[in-house]
Amino acid sequence: MESTIKLLVCEDDNNLGNLLAQYLVAKGYQVEHCKDGKQGWDAYTKGKHDLLILDVMMPIMDGFSLAKKIRQSDDRTPIIFLTAKSMKQDTITGFQAGADDYLTKPFSMEELILRINAVLKRSRGLAPKEEEPTKHQLGGFVFDLRKQTLTRSTDQASLFPNGEEEHAGPRKLTTKETDLLRMLCLHRNGLLPRETALKEVWGDDNYFNGRSMDVYIAKLRKYLASDPRVEILNVHGKGFRLITKEDGD
Repeated sequence: MESTIKLLVCEDDNNLGNLLAQYLVAKGYQVEHCKDGKQGWDAYTKGKHDLLILDVMMPIMDGFSLAKKIRQSDDRTPIIFLTAKSMKQDTITGFQAGADDYLTKPFSMEELILRINAVLKRSRGLAPKEEEPTKHQLGGFVFDLRKQTLTRSTDQASLFPNGEEEHAGPRKLTTKETDLLRMLCLHRNGLLPRETALKEVWGDDNYFNGRSMDVYIAKLRKYLASDPRVEILNVHGKGFRLITKEDGD
């Protein structure tokens, strides 16, 4: 590795936690192991980590609560959940808490390494091609791909009928929000197939990534909801359409 990747592993099972830490260190990672959510939060606030691996069922503070607390101020550091649960609702809860991936116990160490590498690759973003625009006008919003921001134009206040004042400045987008909105912009007024978005942004079109994408689509809809000229439509069984209407349409 060109530079050592620092991982925070929060796992209350001491045997599994030590095994994970030893294996990851042997693979060249720098690892900090914590045994509960409180220790995990303290470790997170004291040091910069490239990726967080959080067990869901931990004492003092569970993994979902820890992730939500982290996401209040940090929407960029990737998070992988480890859990013994396999219920679909738990998976959805994990993605809503800010997860980038979800691994159900028991799992192989090789699979964990693959997931870590895939999440780290995704979190570093999708660089725009040279000929691709870096800014997109979406009704009264400007989407800046390089800055990862969505800004409401100050001279477009009349477009927002409810007179919302919140988020009048730039809204900082997460890496996945940026990548997904970029894909929607590239397919503007056309169809963005689910499989295309999943493979491009998430790296795999499996069920769990699909649920994660649905959560992010809902977030983007909320960000754009104040402008009636911009819509993200579901095309059942196929994908999504980003519809933008110009003045007079």
